[in-house]
Amino acid sequence: MMFIYVACGGAIGAALRYVVSITLLFPYGTLAVNIIGSFVMGAAFVVLTAKGADRMIVFAMTGVLGGFTTFSAFSLDTFKLIEDGRVIFAGGYILASVILSLAAVFGGVVFVRGVWG
Repeated sequence: MMFIYVACGGAIGAALRYVVSITLLFPYGTLAVNIIGSFVMGAAFVVLTAKGADRMIVFAMTGVLGGFTTFSAFSLDTFKLIEDGRVIFAGGYILASVILSLAAVFGGVVFVRGVWG
């Protein structure tokens, strides 16, 4: 049954990622979903683990957020930038993606613990 939760959540997350990717210019769509997804992941971690909501953890975190955020797309974007000779931009993109996504996870945890906890 958990497989169904992951699959349904993943379909929702992938569709949302597609909407963001067609809305923002390359490579900002991937950067945006990774930052937004990381923030929501941090917030969901606090709320769902506190409630012991195992099914919602699988649906929301593994499914929706797993389908929404994507390291493979980030990796491909970086490769394309390097291949296009935009090496310095690619380095900035790597730093921004990693640092901002980590900051977003921390931000999500701190925000929800401050508001909810």
